[in-house]
Amino acid sequence: MARHHLLLPLLSCLTVVAAGTAARGSVDFRADLNHPYAGSPLSREEAIGSDQGHSLTVGVGTPPQPRTLIVDTGSDLIWTQCELFRSRRAAPAAAGRQREPLYYDPRRPSSFAFLPCSSRLCQEGQFSDKNCTGNRCLYDDVHGSAEAGGVLASETFTFGVRSRVSLPLGFGCGALSAGSLGGASGLMGLSPGTMSLVSQLSVPMFSYCLTPFAERRTIPLLFGATADLRRYTTAWPVQTTSMLSNPAMETTYYYVPLVGLSLGTRRLRVPAGSLAMKPDGTGGTVVDSGSTLAYLAERVFRVAKKAVLETVRLPVANGAVEDYELCFVLPGGAAKSAVETPPLVLHFDGGAAMVLPRDNYFQEPRAGMMCLAMGSAPDDFGLSIIGNW
Repeated sequence: MARHHLLLPLLSCLTVVAAGTAARGSVDFRADLNHPYAGSPLSREEAIGSDQGHSLTVGVGTPPQPRTLIVDTGSDLIWTQCELFRSRRAAPAAAGRQREPLYYDPRRPSSFAFLPCSSRLCQEGQFSDKNCTGNRCLYDDVHGSAEAGGVLASETFTFGVRSRVSLPLGFGCGALSAGSLGGASGLMGLSPGTMSLVSQLSVPMFSYCLTPFAERRTIPLLFGATADLRRYTTAWPVQTTSMLSNPAMETTYYYVPLVGLSLGTRRLRVPAGSLAMKPDGTGGTVVDSGSTLAYLAERVFRVAKKAVLETVRLPVANGAVEDYELCFVLPGGAAKSAVETPPLVLHFDGGAAMVLPRDNYFQEPRAGMMCLAMGSAPDDFGLSIIGNW
């Protein structure tokens, strides 16, 4: 997928389109994403604090063994925890609360096969570490706050609820060695990278629509022709912006041309070039469904934070809640819903705009506290991230 377009039809619906390939799509199916809170014993506040992502329940193997995988547009590897690597599992505290049996078992009657070192996925896959032993492709990789390792293999994956489709895919059969998956068994990479579902199946387009976090409904994940949201009746017109490729490095991200921000009707004066991708490949803005919070380049975040402080007339409680750079103390007994704030608007090249109401840029991680759901970019790479919130 060399060139892409991004459709922004609704508040939180995104379609990724590979230009020039829509006509040849042969993989057309719908799957339903699990809401981060659906079926979870965690309270709303606990779920927000656990940095959970939307997940997809798929069948792995023949017959299918159900496994829940976090859907991540910022990763390319498809992987699940596997009986072959049970001894490498993370400590119980790190493993998180699982919604199902933790490990997929390839020793059951199955279509499982190891991928040889000569396979394209082994040769072209980007990992933190990789080696071949006995013609098996072993790897270690880091996914955000989680670290996992295993062996590359092929297996049949079954998708869909109403109409099922089974497809052969290369994947990682391994185990979580550090961090947490928030109750899931692994990851479903949807990035433009070599090993993702999108790349392996040459999917011409896919769409996902994220319902508000306060609701616990399933969410459509569409592939192929069914993913063209222009075919459906939408509450607002479909907007389009061209996606960008990184000129200097191979990455697993979908870059979008974010050019500015507004708070209500006030266009924020962000420093010139602060949102643009630099010639060395640093900077720019990506869409990452695996990240809960949003992150802005430090100079842009300072401007946005100042505007929010000037708009929200509540006592500030910085440092009161871990992982948040700006929090406000709610009036006694009040909830976030009682606070009026103007929408935050993300402006893209070509005129597309994503309008985010209060509940999409503020969180209430605990009673009495309203926190800005974005922060400054965490490292010198200066990468701005539009997360799933």
